[in-house]
Amino acid sequence: MLNRIDWTGTQPPKATEKGIWGWMFFDWAAQPFFTVVTTFIFGPYFVSRLTDDPVSAQATWSNMATISSVIIALLSPVLGSIADQSGARKPWIAFFAIIKIASLFCLWFAAPGSPVLYPVIFMILASISAEFSIVFNDSMMPRLVGRHEVGRLSNTAWGLGYLGGIIVLIAVVTLLAASPESGKTVLGLDPLFGLDPETGQDARITGPISAVWYLIFILPMFFFTPDVGKGLPFGIAVRSGLRELRNTLGELRERRGILTFLIARMIYQDGVNGLLILGGIFAAGMFGWATIEIGIYGIILNVVAIFGCLIAGRIDKGVGSKVTVVISLTMLLFATIGIISTAPGYTLFGLMPLPAADSGGLFGTAAEKAYILYGLLIGLAFGPVQASSRSYLARSVNIEEAGRYFGIYALSGRATSFMATLLFSLMTYISGSPRLGMATLILFLAGGLVLLIRTPYPADRA
Repeated sequence: MLNRIDWTGTQPPKATEKGIWGWMFFDWAAQPFFTVVTTFIFGPYFVSRLTDDPVSAQATWSNMATISSVIIALLSPVLGSIADQSGARKPWIAFFAIIKIASLFCLWFAAPGSPVLYPVIFMILASISAEFSIVFNDSMMPRLVGRHEVGRLSNTAWGLGYLGGIIVLIAVVTLLAASPESGKTVLGLDPLFGLDPETGQDARITGPISAVWYLIFILPMFFFTPDVGKGLPFGIAVRSGLRELRNTLGELRERRGILTFLIARMIYQDGVNGLLILGGIFAAGMFGWATIEIGIYGIILNVVAIFGCLIAGRIDKGVGSKVTVVISLTMLLFATIGIISTAPGYTLFGLMPLPAADSGGLFGTAAEKAYILYGLLIGLAFGPVQASSRSYLARSVNIEEAGRYFGIYALSGRATSFMATLLFSLMTYISGSPRLGMATLILFLAGGLVLLIRTPYPADRA
């Protein structure tokens, strides 16, 4: 059980047990969008089935992520600073929830052969709304528990999010996604609601499903989690927030530890984002995986991710957020090298030959099984690297400045994230090889890791 202790330890707690669980349920509500839409179901469908040119579609999907990242990077610090001055976070979350939910419902109309522009627009709107909401939700975290518990809270919430994502993913794979050849789901059933896999309805339905799930499960946060009281009027809050943001960016020159952490996180999060956005579509392009294979692969990763977050929560509480992030980044590096070194017939760049024969069924080749093994490392690490980065910053700032610093934190996660997807696109265009595009992610993961090792912990420590 998480102890409800004030951040300074001098005042009574402000969050009840229901308030803490309400806050954690935000991650539960938000994760299916990233799991079934962005990564494992709709994204691969966009690449492999929406058009007849998978290579061009991969680049388009990457460009969508790049545009979203630029918008998020530019506006997150501004919104975080305004939120510190205007007070309450929940109205902002509600505003962006409306945009996200409406955009996700519109993905249903992305049928094969239809213009790709519209789903790209809706994905951009959904992505930026999701990320802006996360800024406001994260800035509420330091008020809920004591400093020594914040790492465990962050990892527990992240693990809860993966559990929500996997429940939706399992439901899609077993009850909705059917093989185009047999018309049956992996359980041998007719898909619910008469969904037609030939027209991609099994993948397109993930947008509306994620929207409804989000709408239902953000309600506990609104009902039970304490919010900051109303602050300045909106117009004054905007002017004051922009002034505070300018001051905060100036004071980062004096708070070198926090600045170094944010730069390190900016670099390695680029690699993490690229791995999450591009990993599923890379597998779909290399092995020809359809919705069922991608979905099961996603289930495996998310089951492992839940255990990864639970383990990381204990590591974070015991030895700190920095060690947890360093371990996670090292695992992601090994996994990325393994993925790009695998192809039908070999892994580790040919140092380990693999049988090329296909035994039939799911993941019938040895190369596919090797890809899944590397995916297990990703599953163990990609939750903790993000959850413990969040607690790293929460341990390094004061409550009163949480909004603007988590806005800058979102900036550090997105400011150059277009570089990872942009390099992927450029390398893919130039070489015609998504494998070389994926290899660029190593630069971001390794560079961020090296800089993080040189960062103090907590980051505000001299």
